[in-house]
Amino acid sequence: MNKISDLTPRNLWKYFSDILAIPRPSGKEDKMTVYLERFAHDNLFNHSRDIVGNIMITVPASYGYERSPILTLQAHMDMVGEKVAGSSHDFARDPIKARIIGDTITADGTTLGADDGIGIAAALAIATDEKVKHGPLELLFTVDEERGLTGAKSLSPNLLNAKSLLNLDSEEEGILYIGCAGGNTTTATFQPEYQIIDNDALPVMISITGLTGGHSGGDIHLGRANALKIAARIADKLISECGFRLSQLTGGGLHNAIPREAYIIGMVPMDQREDIRVTFNIEAADIQSLYTSTDGNMSLTLETCPPPSTVMTLDFADRFLRALSACPHGVLTMDTKIPGLVETSNNLASVKYDPDGNILVVTSQRSSVDNSLKYTTEICRSVFGLYGATVMTSDGYPGWQPDTTSRLLTIARQTYRKLYRKEPRVTAIHAGLECGIIRQKYPLMDMLSFGPTMTGVHTPDEQISISSVERFYKHLSAIVTTYAQSR
Repeated sequence: MNKISDLTPRNLWKYFSDILAIPRPSGKEDKMTVYLERFAHDNLFNHSRDIVGNIMITVPASYGYERSPILTLQAHMDMVGEKVAGSSHDFARDPIKARIIGDTITADGTTLGADDGIGIAAALAIATDEKVKHGPLELLFTVDEERGLTGAKSLSPNLLNAKSLLNLDSEEEGILYIGCAGGNTTTATFQPEYQIIDNDALPVMISITGLTGGHSGGDIHLGRANALKIAARIADKLISECGFRLSQLTGGGLHNAIPREAYIIGMVPMDQREDIRVTFNIEAADIQSLYTSTDGNMSLTLETCPPPSTVMTLDFADRFLRALSACPHGVLTMDTKIPGLVETSNNLASVKYDPDGNILVVTSQRSSVDNSLKYTTEICRSVFGLYGATVMTSDGYPGWQPDTTSRLLTIARQTYRKLYRKEPRVTAIHAGLECGIIRQKYPLMDMLSFGPTMTGVHTPDEQISISSVERFYKHLSAIVTTYAQSR
């Protein structure tokens, strides 16, 4: 068997195979929208699309379950588009090239998009699976979750009729999530100062690649290296010891991904060309030794490159690098009630240039405690403001407070025990789920989030466990049927 659509449960994998062929990066979900509308049309389901592109499909109840309570199944349409260096993949046009390796499915040098393509596939499978008895269903598919939760933020508070919602966007089978962190994004804008340097200098580029990266919520506690932190450390070392002059430092991608790559371009005096290699090699070895267990494929290289036209002034380079070094990254506090759960964190996410040549430094703050979120945001604002940047913070998104008395939680625990003769783990997640925003619009909504096992999410190493998908789907089916029978 080498076709994804031949896996079990076949109905689910058939839909996932279709989804892999549909380009759907954040903000460009139009082809996915067409697919979902065609699905509704072909199955004679009513559907609607709101002004931002969210899709709602209403599915009639199975025979005999017409008076059962309505249940919403929810997933997001978009995917994170990350790829390995040198890849020509265009996420706006090209299908994902996936392959089966043992019990996993992965992609060829790109993110797989199982986050949250598998959630979409599961919802469509439930709606068309004659073996699954269910009450009336609302299938809600939102846009732009990965970039800014735009779809959930734009939901009408009158759209949903259900009083219970299953979010199909979690990444570890056997875990039931009943809460999530809130968060926001803070962007610091620097106006760089440049000067022309003597031509008697060697242009060099330093590449920091091969880091593990990962989700800035779900993986932040694993201590993985941040490419931007490493870049700032290396640049500062070479400036202080080798007369290096910085021209450009860039790296990172999305606000919710730990940076895997960064690049430094600059000039070094010709009489320091040997010294810079020695200093760089020593520093690189020290850095790699810190991350042997988390980032074993890290690559740090120094090579010559075309000469830049200008370099940063020493004063600006010093302020810029100090800001990157001082910005907190990683876990700041742990939850005191749920063991192993991160309460508050910060991600130094990316350094890029806007069309006007300004340097944009993006950071992402998360916390399940509102006051801690505000405090962490103020720390970031203070750090970058101190070093001369203009700082803006997004409106952010709310957290979702756990409810251990949830009816859905009771049903999910009972059905899991019956299926697998063991207890599921119940916890919250240090990441932004759409549940937080939906709960804000529907304060009485009973919610639960769960899914199959995925690793490497938001990186080209993303993969999904085939066997966990089968277990997840059986559990989802059992929850849907038991909920319908509990009227």
